[in-house]
Amino acid sequence: MHPAILWAALFSLVVAEKSPRLKFTVQEPARFHFAKPENYMTVYHQQGSNVLYVGGQAVIYIINFTQKGVQETQIPAGIDEAARQYCAIRSDSKIECDNFITVIEKVNDTFVVCGTNAGTPNCWLLVNNTVLTNLTENGQRVSASDISPTYPSQRSVSLSADGSLYSALSAMGKQLGSIRRTYSSNRLLKSENKWLLNPQFAGAAVIPATQKYNREIYIFFSEVNKTADLDEDPYRARIGRICMDDEGGIKAMLPDSWTTFLKARVMCGTGSTPLQYNNLRRAFVITSPHRTGVMYGLFSNAWDTTVVCAYSIEDIDQAFAKSKLKGYNNPPTGYRHGVCGPKNHTSTQYQKMLGVIRDHPEIEDMILPVGEAPLDLPTEDHFTHIVADTVLAVNDEHYSVIYLGTEQGKILKVLHTIEEAFIISQYSLFHNEGPIINMVIDSQTGHLYIGTAMEVQRVSLADCSRYGDSCRECILSRDPYCGWDMARKRCLAIPANYNVTTGGLLQSLDQSNASVCGDTAAQKTRKTIPKEVQMHKDGPVMLPCPVRSYHATYSWEKDNCIKRYPCTIFGSSCLLGSKPDLPLKEGVFRCMATENGLKQEVVSYKLVFNAGPSVTSPAFTLALSLLLTMIGFCFQ
Repeated sequence: MHPAILWAALFSLVVAEKSPRLKFTVQEPARFHFAKPENYMTVYHQQGSNVLYVGGQAVIYIINFTQKGVQETQIPAGIDEAARQYCAIRSDSKIECDNFITVIEKVNDTFVVCGTNAGTPNCWLLVNNTVLTNLTENGQRVSASDISPTYPSQRSVSLSADGSLYSALSAMGKQLGSIRRTYSSNRLLKSENKWLLNPQFAGAAVIPATQKYNREIYIFFSEVNKTADLDEDPYRARIGRICMDDEGGIKAMLPDSWTTFLKARVMCGTGSTPLQYNNLRRAFVITSPHRTGVMYGLFSNAWDTTVVCAYSIEDIDQAFAKSKLKGYNNPPTGYRHGVCGPKNHTSTQYQKMLGVIRDHPEIEDMILPVGEAPLDLPTEDHFTHIVADTVLAVNDEHYSVIYLGTEQGKILKVLHTIEEAFIISQYSLFHNEGPIINMVIDSQTGHLYIGTAMEVQRVSLADCSRYGDSCRECILSRDPYCGWDMARKRCLAIPANYNVTTGGLLQSLDQSNASVCGDTAAQKTRKTIPKEVQMHKDGPVMLPCPVRSYHATYSWEKDNCIKRYPCTIFGSSCLLGSKPDLPLKEGVFRCMATENGLKQEVVSYKLVFNAGPSVTSPAFTLALSLLLTMIGFCFQ
């Protein structure tokens, strides 16, 4: 047996506690295959609908997911011929001389679509989901270079809010990077160049407020650490903040720029140790109208290890509201710098405040993660994308569920509680393995949309039937979307109108506690009918046991527990094989799984020897014996 397989088996024992509890391979037909790889992808989805808009290379896909399958419409989005010719002259990369769709946003009732247009960005209106027409405002063509990246690999963020389009373009080539209000009936504003140091944007979100003038937008990004030494991380993670009612400065000071922009340093690491993750790759925010919620950030370090840190929206809000400005030690100007709300634009104090904002955009306070450490997740997975949801459980408490896309095209479903991050399950979804490029979550319809370069798929958030047909299996899943229905004896999705007082659903989310199912159900050990296996007495024996939960401990028992044997987990099986010092003799072997103090019989075999020839070579027997020796010691 190859040494790499032996080491993989050993490693699996070490990381078992942080592994997904369940692993599923999903083969449902709700998927759409691209005719060609779409390595650069932007998506738009309206909450409550079944339609996903996907922008690709010179095309927009309108994909409708139904119960019967997937229907799609393709809208060509070619480039201007003049732009193509100009690109061919100045560019060495022919693939960038095309129109990569980078923005699809709905502003009021209008779909705004933008693309790279061979390095000369352009924007259009999508009319009746059928045709693209040039985007104009007040009879003038909109400045598409403020909305769309020039290059398909240039990271950008678009956000539609309250009838305005906000755009954040990362630095690339000669472009310095900017945060703008780009398409709106309100004043079009931008960030000052000196406020951002080669920013790379990771996300944006509206932060609601009870008073309309207090609504804000948070922008998440990394920027260059200009003071970094050779052994330091070249990035620093930031949260930027602007007020949605910002109408710019005065003629003499910041006339076309934000007057409420502030930024803060974001830390993701363990306390004050040097182990920090400073490159913010993706961000997702869960908010409520009362300015509570959580921001999840996907970070990497210089070695490209990825982790997730969680932040309280209330903590971020307080930092922006109360922190001093970095480098500013003079007396207050009369206005709280960067505060939202109405101001006297003609006052002397207001003009002084604009000067302070222009020169001191950063606050002193740093934003620390909840628990002052990243979530305890397996670091061998390289995460590429993150979305999250908040779920009202049967105990009338809200719980966060995080979905993480990986480089290998898998999805981790994670329950995040005050105490821990519990990996509910891992989904293998795609026929062609590749990194997850994009994800969209729809809390209203209960679906997650996932895209790779080759296909897009939709899965249910409440996938309760996969957890099994017993109360114990349902409860141990710790899935906030699911509960055990005591009347119908099934694991079911929590209905939207569930009544906490009169409902009959069971859950245990804060810890794995199957005792809520009752003593009888908890202590019951499932008996299986032994499958007869005939083998030659001198031949090798290898009995497979299907692994259901990767948090359970598996062992083999023979003849009513007279002898016990350990087993080795390979993929989705727990294998029992003979060893020279402990050969397997005739009898009944039972595979037992123990989890949360409860034991359950998974499968059983009745081993019977016959006089037939051995079907496996001696080399196989030796390899299997070596493997079992390395994994652990048998005991009787």
